[in-house]
Amino acid sequence: MKKKIIQFMGFLFLRVCVGIVLAILLVFLYDIGRKGGGSVNWEFLTQAPRKGMTAGGIFPAIMGTFLVTVVTAILAVPLGMCAAIYLNEYARQSRLTRIIRLSIRNLSGVPSIVYGLFGVILFVNILHFGTSILSAGLTLGLLTLPWTITASEEALKTVPNSFREGALALGATKWQAIRTNVLPYALPGMLTGTVLGLARAAGETAPILFTGAAFYLPYLPKSLGDQFMALPYHLYIMSTQHHAIETVRPLAYGTALVLIVLVLGMNMTALVVRYRLRNKRRR
Repeated sequence: MKKKIIQFMGFLFLRVCVGIVLAILLVFLYDIGRKGGGSVNWEFLTQAPRKGMTAGGIFPAIMGTFLVTVVTAILAVPLGMCAAIYLNEYARQSRLTRIIRLSIRNLSGVPSIVYGLFGVILFVNILHFGTSILSAGLTLGLLTLPWTITASEEALKTVPNSFREGALALGATKWQAIRTNVLPYALPGMLTGTVLGLARAAGETAPILFTGAAFYLPYLPKSLGDQFMALPYHLYIMSTQHHAIETVRPLAYGTALVLIVLVLGMNMTALVVRYRLRNKRRR
């Protein structure tokens, strides 16, 4: 009887905590939606800013965020997944491997501003990419890489060893066993972690602050070597640095709403992809 009471109290405490978190989130979303929903329309989404960003829309910022996220994905996704496959499937479980894993976990917790400063030194100054989409995307790629490696490796660990051993017993090579018996079952988790990492990168401000984001650029970039506008940095400027903050406050809330919808959309995409791939495997 005592154990049942303790169990009931424990579950009740967890439900209360979840309810509090959801309530705070709903209040947060409601406030942004109420204050920014009136600003979001077709013109706001498809036009460039005008009159010192007091009118017009955020289309250049949307496209800049999209382009930077694509560059980030090109660097982080294949490199992170390949590194995870090597660490989990090929690398010997030695002290060096443990140190590498510990370093990757620690890099996941490094503040994003540190990545921004590192990106300035490496990509802007040493490699001479300049303040550009390429520099910002590569910096965000480094930021996302530890998350991608960790999520991919954890997904690989969930695949039972019997899947590998069965393929090897039938004469398959190491790579054939991984490609046919491991990756199809680990891929949903790997993609989920990767997309969540990209969603986090899309909402970062500090790494792009020094590497390519522009204060006001009412036209689309023509190449990866150009500067760009981005939703997080645009929101930061509109909320804290604009000369007429009260005038543009509705536009700032509208930008925040678009950014939240973008990030939530990427998160939902990860969940849908994971659900469909799991169902496909079960069939």
